[in-house]
Amino acid sequence: MIDAQAVAKMAADYTAAWNSKSAEAVASFYAEDGEIIINNGDPWSGRSRVQDMAAGFYADVPDLALTCDDLRCAGNHVIFVWTFTGHDATSGNPLNIRGWEEWEVGDDLKVKASRGWFDAEDYGRQAEGT
Repeated sequence: MIDAQAVAKMAADYTAAWNSKSAEAVASFYAEDGEIIINNGDPWSGRSRVQDMAAGFYADVPDLALTCDDLRCAGNHVIFVWTFTGHDATSGNPLNIRGWEEWEVGDDLKVKASRGWFDAEDYGRQAEGT
């Protein structure tokens, strides 16, 4: 079982990694063979693919700023609730997107598996300014 205080520090550091605008820093929180699946899409498997996922978010939202809104820990399972703000790279419209990640965390505090969720339709409406 992992320590809740250690998970809280890890979550704060993960938030800071996103805010550093470094896709490599974000990916460093994942196990080498870790993966993330967003909104039931195709998995981004392996740390290098997680890095590609983060880079894609930075391309779409260059001024992305992430906050951790809540954190729940049960054994080696963690819920990381977040909000990100920024502006859509294409339209320049402001974004305020809420979601969460469900993590399976190893004893080394590296994310082995993540399921990420956000309202993609709302994201699209905000990006379009409607």
